[in-house]
Amino acid sequence: MKLVITIVMTVLLGLSTISTQAAVDSTTLNSSIVNSNLTLNRTTTYLMKGFNYIRNNATITIPAGTVILGDFETKGTLIIERGSKIIADGTKECPIVFTSEKPAGQRNTGDWGGVIVLGRAGIKTSSGADSAEIEGFGPGLGPIYGGQPRIDNDNSGIIRYVRIEFAGVNLTGTAGNEINSLTMGGVGSQTVIEHVQCSYGGDDGFEWFGGTVNCKYLIAYKNLDDDFDCDNGFRGRVQFALSVKDKDIADVSQSNGWEIDNNNNSPSNFNSPRTSMVFSNVTMVGPFETPSTPVNGLHQRGGHLRRNSLPKIYNSIVMGYRVGFRFDASGVWNASTGDTIQVRNTILGGNLRTADTNAATAFSPTNWLQTGSFANTLLSTTAAVGLTNPYAIYPDPSTTNNWVPTGGSPALSGASFANPNLAGFDNVNFRGAFGATNWAEFWAQFNPKNYTLPTPTDFVVTAVPQALVGVTPAPDCPIVFDAMLVDGSCNVVGTSRGVMNPTNYQTTFCFDYTPTGSYSLVLKHKNSIETWSKLPYSFNSGAANNYNFTTAQNQAYGDNLKLVSGLWTLYTGDPNQDCVVDASDISALDNDAFNFVSGCVNTDLNGDGVVDASDISVAENNAFDFVGCVKPCP
Repeated sequence: MKLVITIVMTVLLGLSTISTQAAVDSTTLNSSIVNSNLTLNRTTTYLMKGFNYIRNNATITIPAGTVILGDFETKGTLIIERGSKIIADGTKECPIVFTSEKPAGQRNTGDWGGVIVLGRAGIKTSSGADSAEIEGFGPGLGPIYGGQPRIDNDNSGIIRYVRIEFAGVNLTGTAGNEINSLTMGGVGSQTVIEHVQCSYGGDDGFEWFGGTVNCKYLIAYKNLDDDFDCDNGFRGRVQFALSVKDKDIADVSQSNGWEIDNNNNSPSNFNSPRTSMVFSNVTMVGPFETPSTPVNGLHQRGGHLRRNSLPKIYNSIVMGYRVGFRFDASGVWNASTGDTIQVRNTILGGNLRTADTNAATAFSPTNWLQTGSFANTLLSTTAAVGLTNPYAIYPDPSTTNNWVPTGGSPALSGASFANPNLAGFDNVNFRGAFGATNWAEFWAQFNPKNYTLPTPTDFVVTAVPQALVGVTPAPDCPIVFDAMLVDGSCNVVGTSRGVMNPTNYQTTFCFDYTPTGSYSLVLKHKNSIETWSKLPYSFNSGAANNYNFTTAQNQAYGDNLKLVSGLWTLYTGDPNQDCVVDASDISALDNDAFNFVSGCVNTDLNGDGVVDASDISVAENNAFDFVGCVKPCP
C-alpha cells in the first residue's frame, strides 16, 4: 500500500515560529577583499557589512540553506568581480537567503546593498568602449565589467534557489547610484541563474548590463522600480518568470515590468551588440486589478521598449498595467514593422491601454499586436486571464499559488515554440510563468516582511544502497537521496535532498524549517526500496542530528536492510519506485539491457554506467525474496 501523506505547507514555506539559533559571523564578510577561495558554513548566519569583493579568480561557495543578513548601516553588498565566481547552489527545500538584518515586521525596501556579478561577455556602452564601470558606485569607483578578452561564454558560477530580499539601495547618496537586488554586468552564458526571487528591492529586481547569461524561474516581487531591466547589449534568454507589482510602491523614475534599453546614446546606438534578449513564459502582473483601483501614478508599463533595443517576447502574460507596451521612438517602431522586435502568443489582459507610443506616428502598436499571425490575445479584464488569485497580495500572502492558472484559463494553452528564436527553450503548452505545476512551491517566499528566518539544521545520515557499496560514481551521476521526516500521525513535516559521499556513505540533509520533535526518517533513492528508521528519532532543530542505517539491521523499521560486506544496506531493484521488487522491475531491466542502455539511468543498479546482467541479478534475487517497503504508516 502506498503511504498517504499530508504535507504541512506552513512548515515548508517557512511560516513556523522557529527563531534563528545559528551563530552569527560578522567578520567574514566585513568590507572584505577575498583573493582566495572562501566557503561559508551553512549553519552559521552571516552579517554582511560594507562592500565585499571576490577578486583574483577566487570563488565564494555558499552552501544550500545559508542565511546572509545585509547590514543596514553599512549597506552590505557582495561583488563578484570578473574572473571570480559565486557558487550559491541552494535547493528547493533549503534555499539560500540574502535578507535584511532587521527583525520580522521591521524589514523594508532597500535595507542593504545587493548582489553584483560581473563578467567578460560582450557589452554595449554609450562611448563605444568595450568595458564599463558597473553603476551604483559613482564615477571612477565602480568595478569593471566586459572588456578584453571578450568571452561570451564566460562562467561566473551558479546562483540557484536563492532569495534576495530588501536589497537595492543608493550606495553613495548621489542620485542615480542605486544598485539592484541582483545586478549582472557582462555575465556570460556558462553562468547558471535559476530559481531566484528578488523581493522588495529598492531599485530594479533584476538588471542585466550586456552579457549573454540565460536564466530560468525568476520571481520579482514588489520591487520599487523595474522588475526586469535589460541594458547595454543584453542578449540572454529567459524562460519562466513572474513579476508582481504593489499598487503603492513605485519609483520616481517610473516603474515598469520590463525596461528594455541599449544605452543612453540615442539615436546613435545601433552599434553591436544591441540588446536583443529573448523572454518566454513570463507572467507580468501590474498594479491595476480593475481600472478603478487606486494606484500610485508612477506605475506605468508592462514593457517599455526603447533606445533601439530589439526584444523578443513570447508566450507571456501582461496584465493590469496603465499601458501594456510602450513603443518608444522611431527605431523601435521601425524594428517592429521590420519584424526584428517580436511579441507573439502573448495575453494582454485588463491593461488600461493595450499599447502606445511616445510621440505621434503612423505606427499603431495596438494594431500591430493584433496582427493575426502573431497570435496575441487581448482581454478586457484581468479576471479574464484566469489566474488563481493574483491580486491577493494585501497583506502579503503565505501561499505561492496565486499566479497559477485556474481550469479554463486561456493561459493553459496557446503557446508556440515554432519560432526559431525559441530553439532550445522548454516546449510547453501554457502561456505565462506557470502551467498546472507550481515551480515556486517550497522555496519562494511571498511574505518576506513578517516570516521567521529558517533555523539552520543539518541531519547527517549514513546509508548506502546494496549495489553501490564500494562504488565510485561518475561525476555526472552522483548518488542522490531524498529524505522525509514524518511525525506519529503520518504527516510529512520536512523534506530534503542530498548527495551521498561515496567514501563514508554519509549524506547531509538540511531541515531548516522542521521543528524539534520525534519523527521517522524516510530515505528514497532512484532504484532502492523506500526505507524507514526505527521510531522514534529525537530530532533537534538548530542542533546536529545523525542517524546510521549501516550499523545494525534493526536500524530500519521492520529490519528491512540487506547485509553487504559487513554493512547493513538499503535493498536495491525498484527502478519504477512502486515499493516492491517484482516482475515489472525485472522487465524494465531486461529491456534496457537488451537495448544496451547506458548512462545515469534508474535501471543501472550498481552504478557502472551500463544496464546488464549484473543489475538484473540483484533485482531477481530481491524479487525471489519478496522484498518491498516495510513502514509504520498505511
